[in-house]
Amino acid sequence: MNREPTRMDAETALRPGADRTGGMRNAGSPTPAMFPPPESLRPTLVGRDFVVSAGHPIVAQVMAEVMARGGTAVDAGVAGGLLSNVVQVDMCNLGGVAPTLIRPAGDTETWVIDGVGPWGREVTLDAFLARHEGTMPLGSPAGVVPAAFDAWCTALARFGTWRLADVLAPAIDYARNGFPLDRGTATALELLGNGFSAYESSRAVYWPAGRPPRPGEVLRQSDLARTLARLAACDTGDREAGIARARTLFYEGEIAEELIAFHRATGGWLTRDDLAAYESPVQRAPRVAFRGWEVATPGTVGQGPVLLQALGILEGLPLERHARGSADHLHLVAEALKQGFAERERAYADPAFAATTLEALLAPGHLAALRDAILPEAALPGAAEAPAPGQGRFDTTYVAAADAAGNVFSSMPSDTIDGAPIVPGLGFFVSPRGVQSRLDPDHPACLGPGKRPRLTPAPAIATNAATGEALALGCPGGDVIVQSMLQSFVDMVCFGMTPQQAVEAPRVATFSHPGSFHPHPAFPKRVAVEGRIAPDVREALAERGHVIHDWPDWEFDAGAVSIAGTRVMHAGGAPVLVAAADPRRIAYAAGR
Repeated sequence: MNREPTRMDAETALRPGADRTGGMRNAGSPTPAMFPPPESLRPTLVGRDFVVSAGHPIVAQVMAEVMARGGTAVDAGVAGGLLSNVVQVDMCNLGGVAPTLIRPAGDTETWVIDGVGPWGREVTLDAFLARHEGTMPLGSPAGVVPAAFDAWCTALARFGTWRLADVLAPAIDYARNGFPLDRGTATALELLGNGFSAYESSRAVYWPAGRPPRPGEVLRQSDLARTLARLAACDTGDREAGIARARTLFYEGEIAEELIAFHRATGGWLTRDDLAAYESPVQRAPRVAFRGWEVATPGTVGQGPVLLQALGILEGLPLERHARGSADHLHLVAEALKQGFAERERAYADPAFAATTLEALLAPGHLAALRDAILPEAALPGAAEAPAPGQGRFDTTYVAAADAAGNVFSSMPSDTIDGAPIVPGLGFFVSPRGVQSRLDPDHPACLGPGKRPRLTPAPAIATNAATGEALALGCPGGDVIVQSMLQSFVDMVCFGMTPQQAVEAPRVATFSHPGSFHPHPAFPKRVAVEGRIAPDVREALAERGHVIHDWPDWEFDAGAVSIAGTRVMHAGGAPVLVAAADPRRIAYAAGR
């Protein structure tokens, strides 16, 4: 009797020594079961010369074009970051923040450019509370020194090879000539209008027709294009000198003058002296060991050390004994993250003002004590319940690049357009990242003169000296950023997933800690769980004391992890360039 081929037929045909004379028609007529189903919705990209992953398809494409024209991963990353400020206006801004990690080819160190500016020297907590009646307003009053452009200049001058005008060219093009809005960005501009519609200068840019733009309509940003062109025009003569002239124009020259005049007129605290004094330091990135890897992030000026501390806790726990996605596995992940977030609230701050050093936070004995507090069958209590979330929506994007020479770039530009008004004539705003500072004088991240707020953006680079692997990874999503990054990294290292499988795998997120944005809401024991996680796993987590919050199968707020770097694809193999992009948002990868 005739029958259709089965999966068993296909497996038999693929065994060593099996008859393969029929090619794809082996064992009969066309056999769909000959090959396994897709391992992921998208493939893990594999490259020979370079790979990139970014929060927007246009950004990924332009980054790939930069490297196709001979640029390095650093050149591509800086170009991608600047372009993100144009095409992802709902996620980041030229006047925002851009914490950045770079692993140069041939270097054994990962370097961090913090990319976050401080409060002005004039502001004090008492003065701020008196002026703003004890609360944290959005807009210019929450402004800190715009740090993103300095971060791009520093990265390019110290680690890049291209001229500033060349990396600015795509951003100028897309700002001047515009780009059609995808559905997600058009929706974001409609939603964000609830905030930026209060600012006439912002409405004129993002709702030019007096209404939210529709998908497919072209967004042009003429003032921003002129500002970027002014910066590019500084790039004459020596490469480094051209970068320095552009930086001077931005922080000390006419752009600084225009920016501060508007900022002060709309209630801001910054002065021209605050801008002129700013410079992003370049430092060795802190790191922690996990399963033969070293993972590096920025320091306690951001929440990157939550990722490091949680990995340090998990290093001593038997994750691999549990099935991926089981209640045992997810419980340990959630509890390790809760410990990291508790540490964040206890100790993280601008290192110049912090009472606890990062070395103490990452000390093996301290991590062991945090690990020992985790109970295998019960959830830790978490923080006390705090106020409900405010009305603002804050988000982030990410760019990652790696090249065949060994350069790896990882950066997380941020600040959204509902947080502050666009400066007329300049096309960008002053970073409102001060909203992540606390108004409690006893909190380590309390607002203070010359003090940087504690950020949520936290790019990472993971390296394995034994195998030669190096991976840039990052994610938007506020307090979920480091949670999604940790789960994707653990899925690769502990559970053997490919990069694309890891970014697509269902995730959880804890909200037991106070949120990073004013008024810092907390939901004790809450764990958000994506719908693809089995009901019995949810029940088992609830039995341990977790308060389950249901997410859909693919949750936007679970972030969108991007990965680019090198990975060993089979036992004994050499590292190969790989990239992955999370389908929860419009992140995209490219390579050659």
